[in-house]
Amino acid sequence: MKTKITMLFALLTMATTIIFAQGGGQHMTVPERVKATMDKITPALALNPQQVSSTDSVFTDYYTTIGKAMQDARASGERPDRSVFEKMRADRDAKLKNIFTPDQYTKFKNEVEATLRPQRNPQGQNT
Repeated sequence: MKTKITMLFALLTMATTIIFAQGGGQHMTVPERVKATMDKITPALALNPQQVSSTDSVFTDYYTTIGKAMQDARASGERPDRSVFEKMRADRDAKLKNIFTPDQYTKFKNEVEATLRPQRNPQGQNT
C-alpha cells in the first residue's frame, strides 16, 4: 500500500511539473508588450522624452496591428501570411527611422531589435 501511495505521489508530481513547464500559453497584452519593449529600448538608446512618447505610439500601433492579424488568421483557420508581418515590420521601422537619430536607429537594428523577439525553445517552437 505504501508503494502505491508513493508511486501515485511521484506520478502526480511529474504530471504537475510537465503541465507547468508548458508555460500555460498566456500572452502579454498590448500595453504589457509596449511597456516591456520601452523598458529595453529607452535605456539602450538613451531616448529623450519626445522620442519615448513617439516610440511608444509606434509600438502600440504595431503590436495592435500584429494582434489583429493573428486573430484574423486564427479565425479563418489559416496560417498567417509572413509577407503581411514583414510589411508591418517595415512600416514600423520606417516610422522609427524618422524618430531615432541615425546612430540610435543603427543600434536598434543591430543590437536591440533581436532582444524584442519572443524566445524559442530548443525544438524551435514558441514557448
